[in-house]
Amino acid sequence: MTPVADPPSPLDAIADMRATAKWLLGALGAVGAALVGGSPLVGIGRVHGIADALLAGGGLLAVLVGVGTAIWQTSRVLEPTVVTVADLSGKRLRKLVARIDAAPEEYFGTAATSVANLLAHRGVAARLHRAHEAEEDVRRKRALAHNLSRARTNVERTDPYVKWLLALAHAEQVRFALRRARRWTVFGGVLLVAGVVAFLVATGGAAKP
Repeated sequence: MTPVADPPSPLDAIADMRATAKWLLGALGAVGAALVGGSPLVGIGRVHGIADALLAGGGLLAVLVGVGTAIWQTSRVLEPTVVTVADLSGKRLRKLVARIDAAPEEYFGTAATSVANLLAHRGVAARLHRAHEAEEDVRRKRALAHNLSRARTNVERTDPYVKWLLALAHAEQVRFALRRARRWTVFGGVLLVAGVVAFLVATGGAAKP
């Protein structure tokens, strides 16, 4: 049994976060359909004059942009993503790596002292493999084979932790996308309200004598 077999996989949280995104998409779609295809459009016949027409048109455009932007950003949470070791050095995962490096024993036990140390074993094994394949001297080739065997043992020992780390990084990226989608949803909601108010002002004002 590997040391990381018992804790739940970070990937389990992705389904819940994407379910939240789907709920947001459904709600945004329903709101957009109600506003764009519903009763507010009945008042378009009461618009007279260029100023009111521009105000009403701008209001409808703001509604469409607000709903469309929120839906577009939220749908990005549902996009399939591939996380590699290279992504761990990116800006989005910087805080995650820093949190792990602050207490590596809580995440890796005695297997590694940092994220970089955990990932170094693969690089060492790859370099030893290339050196072993290129070496022609028998004694050096034997020594390299011995070191390569030890490096591969280290890779096998740390691989479960690397897989868990990539799963955690994947969940972190989905969480980042969901948080961004929520911010854009708030921004879209502001545009939506402003657009509806502008449209109602234009149509209401046109109806006055």
